[in-house]
Amino acid sequence: MHALVLDRPGTCDTLRPADLPTPEPGPGQVRVEVEACGLNPSDYQRAAYGIPEWEWPAVLGLDVVGVVDAVGEHVTHVRPGQRVAYHGDIRERGGFAEYSLADATVLAPVPDGLAPAAAAALPSAGPTAYQAVIRRLGVGKGDTVLITGGAGGVGGFAVQLAALAGARVFATEAAHNAEHVEALGAEAVIDFRTEDIPTRVRELTDGRGLDAVVDTIGTDSATANLRLLAHGGGLAAIAGRPDLSAVPPFGMAPSVHEIALGAAYTVGDERSRAQLSGMLTDLLALTAEGRLDPMLARRVRLDEVPAALVELSGRGVRGKLVYVRD
Repeated sequence: MHALVLDRPGTCDTLRPADLPTPEPGPGQVRVEVEACGLNPSDYQRAAYGIPEWEWPAVLGLDVVGVVDAVGEHVTHVRPGQRVAYHGDIRERGGFAEYSLADATVLAPVPDGLAPAAAAALPSAGPTAYQAVIRRLGVGKGDTVLITGGAGGVGGFAVQLAALAGARVFATEAAHNAEHVEALGAEAVIDFRTEDIPTRVRELTDGRGLDAVVDTIGTDSATANLRLLAHGGGLAAIAGRPDLSAVPPFGMAPSVHEIALGAAYTVGDERSRAQLSGMLTDLLALTAEGRLDPMLARRVRLDEVPAALVELSGRGVRGKLVYVRD
């Protein structure tokens, strides 16, 4: 099969085309003929340091959409010819190739009429946001929610899901992205470059503070935003844990949730992996119904993936980039 490969840890501009043996599905696996694959920060991050379990040359690409081509032993709920989407195992060869293998448990059916490119924008960023907003924080009607990086993949889906849940949504983002984030459902966008975030949050909540925070930036940001919670509020950390010592114990009583989607493979069990399917199935349905914007910024060819990943690493991309097979 034709694939885009990484020969050793390095930057994504070292990716090159190559021919690899077409993989055969083992017990509990399916082989998917790839139609599209989303690009994610985890791709360039993994490329930089490599994964001990990788078979070299490695193939990146976690967000796969395609048609089931073959099934392994003990797979009974999936049949060849079905179009599926899935969030892949970080340790395995991914979707920047003609074929990819997947654990049958994680597969989500792609609704009829939903384009592969739109579906492939979802499997990493969408379930990460879903797990944070819906499953961990339990955001509901009337809640006040702050989402950092509202124009990014996780941030943009989190804005939409919180708004769909009936919350008042605030987001941090650069001013030139404010209109885009407001269109996704944010009531107010705080320019992190020119505005003081705590001051604006106090203004927007009449001094009460926030019911929930989805922090996509890192430890320092999560720690600062922990202080903005109202009593009993919660924070979901996507990129770095907050320092709990920033708030007095047994006062504000915050809940902190660490989101690690890929750990469903590395430390989770079959139930954990089935949850990947469940969340993605819900998100695909919302997208097919027109209630969730997949935020597809641009489609790229396989030979354009290396440059697109380098572009993504500059953190200036708004929405999702997706490789679509010719």
